[in-house]
Amino acid sequence: MERYAPPFTVTVQMLGQVAEIAEKIGRISGYRSFETKPHLRRNNRIRSVWSSVAIEANSLSLDEVRSVINGKTVIGPAKDIQEVKNAYQAYEQLGHFDPFSLKELKRLHGIMTYLTVQQSGVFRDHNEGVFRGNKCIFMAPPPELVPDHMESLFAWMKEARKTLHPLILSSVFHYEFVFIHPFEDGNGRMARLWQTALLMQWHPVFQYLPIENHIHKFQQEYYDAIAVCHSSGSSDAFIEFMLDKINRTLDWTLEQVSGEDAYLPEAVKRLLDIMEYDVPYTGAQLMQKLQLKSRDNFRKMYLLPALERSLITMSVPDKPTSRNQRYIRK
Repeated sequence: MERYAPPFTVTVQMLGQVAEIAEKIGRISGYRSFETKPHLRRNNRIRSVWSSVAIEANSLSLDEVRSVINGKTVIGPAKDIQEVKNAYQAYEQLGHFDPFSLKELKRLHGIMTYLTVQQSGVFRDHNEGVFRGNKCIFMAPPPELVPDHMESLFAWMKEARKTLHPLILSSVFHYEFVFIHPFEDGNGRMARLWQTALLMQWHPVFQYLPIENHIHKFQQEYYDAIAVCHSSGSSDAFIEFMLDKINRTLDWTLEQVSGEDAYLPEAVKRLLDIMEYDVPYTGAQLMQKLQLKSRDNFRKMYLLPALERSLITMSVPDKPTSRNQRYIRK
């Protein structure tokens, strides 16, 4: 088999992003909050699962995904509910498989797509394309080439890990995997899971970073970067996109893990202190616990800053003023 090297160039911009990310990883490690606060680990894992399936048009909300994972009854499409269960089981495998093993990739795909696709855990045997309306904007390599392409990609990774930084290697893999499109379904979810698994080889804290959440927030840019790479024949644009989103995730995480320290206003700290995790509260209940009388003061000083920082969520996000509104600490 001819040795394959994915086409990309390590730029000065990429190296700057890598250095910035490495510095922030060091700061997060110093807080050790993921070790002492298991709720942060679980909440970020749930956020990763929700974001990754949402990118693939899963209809469940974050709160519904949380309920599915917690074993509660959720009314929704059976396939969407199964996708969430599968994704959570796959993410729970992080740290327990070798991301440089093609056999393990197939095994994890079997978990990720259990009961949702016919060809689960095996490479596709038919052509696949990406369509915008009725127009095909990208045609993946024919199925007979997929096994060799995947063998070549994994052989390249095993060699490149000796000299290439994991942040860049994992981003190259992510793009190449999406390009090859080896499975009938679940390619995006597997690419995102696998990038996290590869990054964990560099630092275990990546197990708890919801990078998928920032991909979801910039979903069109994600697809645009992939399209640019398809046209240019190089994964440079996608590498830069992913490094930027990892960097943004770290900014968000630094605020999260240091949130109980100097970064949060005292009013928000008080609000979080009186809220149990995953318990819904009315505004009136929270005001009573805080011994507040002014609803306007409660909203401006306590509620809105906590919502803006994604420290709490609304049960009815589409209707902020609903009489059925509840607030939940995540």
